[in-house]
Amino acid sequence: MYLTKAFAAQRRGEPLTAWQVERRALRPRDVLIEIDFCGVCHSDLHQARGEWGRQLFPMVPGHEIVGRVQRVGPAVSRRQVGDRVGVGCFVDSCRRCASCLEGLEPYCEQGMTATYNSLERDGLTRSYGGYATAIVVDEAYTVAIPEALPSDAAAPLLCAGITVYSPLRHWRTGPGTRVAVLGLGGLGHVAVKIARALGAEVSVLSHSARKEQDAFRLGAHAFHCATDFAAQTHLRGAFALILHTVSSRVDLDALAGLLRRDGTLVMLGISPEPQGIRAFSLISQRRSLAGSTMGGIAQTQEMLDFCAQHGICCDIERIRMQDINEAFERLQGGDVRYRFVIDMASLRA
Repeated sequence: MYLTKAFAAQRRGEPLTAWQVERRALRPRDVLIEIDFCGVCHSDLHQARGEWGRQLFPMVPGHEIVGRVQRVGPAVSRRQVGDRVGVGCFVDSCRRCASCLEGLEPYCEQGMTATYNSLERDGLTRSYGGYATAIVVDEAYTVAIPEALPSDAAAPLLCAGITVYSPLRHWRTGPGTRVAVLGLGGLGHVAVKIARALGAEVSVLSHSARKEQDAFRLGAHAFHCATDFAAQTHLRGAFALILHTVSSRVDLDALAGLLRRDGTLVMLGISPEPQGIRAFSLISQRRSLAGSTMGGIAQTQEMLDFCAQHGICCDIERIRMQDINEAFERLQGGDVRYRFVIDMASLRA
């Protein structure tokens, strides 16, 4: 066992406090990773506050992890000591179902093992995330961080980056594709960068006029500030793909009206309240409403290599581990441009 420093929510809704996590002894294909940086995802906030159904406490959040391999198990072949690697939203899956065999581990038919707030494959052992100094992971669920990407700004790509890259690839985004990104936050800002690099014509839909300059800086071709999408008559039928990246309620009927025939509205942001859409909003132009989660290990590596090639990183604000509760409050209020990243040197000190 490896005893590591961490920060955890002991009970639902309580502030995160210093804790210690016992990491398992290395199995044959495991690697021990000393964590350098961990991004702060909005889902960390939701889960630590008990807003997403089943939660396991104490909870150590964090699934945007970058660090270096410190030890390896005897059967490890892909990684070696000193490698800079990343760990994203999941650390295991059944490895046998159709989804796993196709490299779509997040859609595992037996359920993936999330990096935290989950159970290992034995159904008993809890998983604890990256708000810690180290983590033990099977090498098959790690990715290599390209040399061109800085560790801190690359960390959020392990969740935010792959969550937007996967649907952009699945719906064949490229030159000539008109894409709209709803929300310019942790997901939305990197979606703009990636969609632009793929050659798409990118528009940002936001309720905040003060984000217009950022939208253009990030690579958007157009910015539309609106809270009432039904009133945006000039945008009706404009887009082939809309990425919904916000966690608040939105008029999905009006939003779907911005899609062209055969266009797709992809839900990435998760509202704590149910949302509905009228059938006519879809059938009138053969539109689709879809959902997407993060990509598999192979696609995550593809995304990182793509970002390295195109100079894409997340816009971040580095914080100390001891400031996580303040960061949660700021995140709740939308006061971050655009992702907090924890420097784990602050926890080791």
